[in-house]
Amino acid sequence: MKYWLIKSEPDVFGIEDLEKVGREPWDGIRNYQARNFMRDGMEVGDLAIFYHSNAKPPGAVGIARVASDVYPDPTQFDSKSKYHDPKSNPDEPRWLLRDFEFVLKFPEMVSLEELKAEAALEGMMVTQRGTRLSITPVEAKHFKKVCKMAGVKVPK
Repeated sequence: MKYWLIKSEPDVFGIEDLEKVGREPWDGIRNYQARNFMRDGMEVGDLAIFYHSNAKPPGAVGIARVASDVYPDPTQFDSKSKYHDPKSNPDEPRWLLRDFEFVLKFPEMVSLEELKAEAALEGMMVTQRGTRLSITPVEAKHFKKVCKMAGVKVPK
């Protein structure tokens, strides 16, 4: 199993929204490196830290599970979508997505400040200056530490 961190703005789609719907396509990824992590690295069943970005404070708020194989992001072909990409070809789609399902919500957010202050999380991409990717890999030891900081057991 691999571990990931996925970012979303809570006013756009937060952990509470994922909890309500249960499963959701993770659309709108428009960064090639983030797309490649999702396309080439993720597998169904992998776990991801759900992270609220562009929030005050930002931080880890729960766990989601990769729930589908990769498939074309339909928003790239929708001219009314803010994620529309007129250069993307339906025969060779540029942008892909996967579905994620809700696993659990942390009792309390583990803020970015707390993540950065924890020596055991040194090297975790979200704690690095200038790292803004919406999907990043997470080492198993870092995933376990974030769960411990949140007061939850690592889901199976």
